[in-house]
Amino acid sequence: MAVRVARSDDPPGAVAVVLRLGRILLVTTAVLGPAALAWAATALVRGRPAAWRLAWPRLVTLLTWLGPAFVKAGQVLGTRRDLLPSALCDALATLQDSVAPLSAARAAEALAEVYGDEVDTLFAEVDYAAIASGSVACVHRARLTSGREVALKLRRPGVDRAMRLDLRLVRRGAALVAGLPPCRGVPVVEVVDALCAAVLGQLDFEREAANLVRLRADLAVVPRVWVPQVVPEACRPQCIVMEFIRDLDLDAASRCPSAARRKFAASALTAMYEMLFVNGFVHCDLHPGNLYFTESAQVVVLDAGFSVQLTERLRLLFADFFLNMAIGDGDKCAAIVVESSAEVRPDADLAGFLDRMADLVRRSHKLPAREFSLIAFATEMFDLQRRHGIHAAPELIFPLLSLLVIEGTIRDLDPEADFQELARPVLVKGRFGAR
Repeated sequence: MAVRVARSDDPPGAVAVVLRLGRILLVTTAVLGPAALAWAATALVRGRPAAWRLAWPRLVTLLTWLGPAFVKAGQVLGTRRDLLPSALCDALATLQDSVAPLSAARAAEALAEVYGDEVDTLFAEVDYAAIASGSVACVHRARLTSGREVALKLRRPGVDRAMRLDLRLVRRGAALVAGLPPCRGVPVVEVVDALCAAVLGQLDFEREAANLVRLRADLAVVPRVWVPQVVPEACRPQCIVMEFIRDLDLDAASRCPSAARRKFAASALTAMYEMLFVNGFVHCDLHPGNLYFTESAQVVVLDAGFSVQLTERLRLLFADFFLNMAIGDGDKCAAIVVESSAEVRPDADLAGFLDRMADLVRRSHKLPAREFSLIAFATEMFDLQRRHGIHAAPELIFPLLSLLVIEGTIRDLDPEADFQELARPVLVKGRFGAR
């Protein structure tokens, strides 16, 4: 009888899931146990603020040790300076592009596994010391035999299996949460399943290369936005080869004058709106490690692995919602939320929801970035839906997630930015113009 050899991309079995859960618990206890003792001692001697400053780097260490799914969660949380302490966000920001890279020897071995004998025929030179490192891949500088300078996004060996294990645990956790009284009747499992599928899609580098080509074409109409050009003939299923962009620096925007920072905010938001309202093809992961601002006034968009295509119906409904929010028409916005919902329960308080949703829109109308919190708005909207028996469509999480991830960056660049006013011209184009 033939024996089947397990591959790294095979679905994890039940035993693997249990072992992974055990490891998560052990690592968490090993890291947070001593951290709790250190926190208590420091709080007693130097006060709680000093104790928390000591604790946050330990939390980042824990997320890094737990693996790519946890690092992704930390990257998103690190953008929420309106909700989390600044010291914690500063610590989480180190996850954006400074996850421990592969060693040079391991990177050379991984590249050889991907290209085999083609390494020497395709590349004149490769710097195996990573210039950026993320939870899924490392980026290396290289030169093709044609002389062209390129960046190699090389997938970490074994990351696919680790991600599948963690996402399976997340799905099981969602099933448990869905059974709790406050969540009964809420499509928790459907939303988490959709989100997990999108995150897992980041392991498909052939798809990501196609996403980058698509985004480069879609965003070519937005001034000062730059998506690197893919070199398709040099790409492989575990490695994306693209043009090398020099001098990318997370702190570049902070060195620019306020006028330039306002332009950065406007360009980044316009790019996001172009994706949401015109093309429906959305990059959902524009955290600071994937969104750069250069001193030459360019906005650089990287890493399109976590991108989704909205249905035409959802694109139009989302555009209609924002268009009516921009003019303060709360009644129309409330009606659109109901129309876009996955289900209206038989016992739903429809009139109560329409009234309170319209009030939420009117209260949020024309607020600048420093006063408007999208996550607070979305939280209140979802709470209204839950309490009044209106179930949101699971795919709605993706356009909201894309805005939530970029919101903190826009607020830092331009606290007076008007999210709704900047959306108007793109909304009109997406809703009524030729595409």
